[in-house]
Amino acid sequence: QAQVVESGGGLVQPGGSLRLSCVASGFTFDTLGLGWYRQAPGKERELLATMNRSGGDTYTSDSVRERFTVSRDNPKSTTYLQIKDLKPEDTDVYCCRVALKWGQGTQVTVSS
Repeated sequence: QAQVVESGGGLVQPGGSLRLSCVASGFTFDTLGLGWYRQAPGKERELLATMNRSGGDTYTSDSVRERFTVSRDNPKSTTYLQIKDLKPEDTDVYCCRVALKWGQGTQVTVSS
């Protein structure tokens, strides 16, 4: 059964960095596009970044482009979202999507 599991979230001080991971199983991972999103309670889901199956074509939202970087390791069936210079407004649940399958998300809290 296809499954997507995120990890790497936590409590971080402003200005810190995190690398979120998302491991996919039950997929032929290297044939599928993926995306990273975030969502706060009561707010709409925000698209952060997407990447095609080879990793050669990416999109990153203008609002986070300078601080967020998406990548993938196809042999490991894993995608990463590197975040630097974290801000309190980055506090959210971060989710990844592989094809049409969503993970449960990982909580990122930015606070001093």
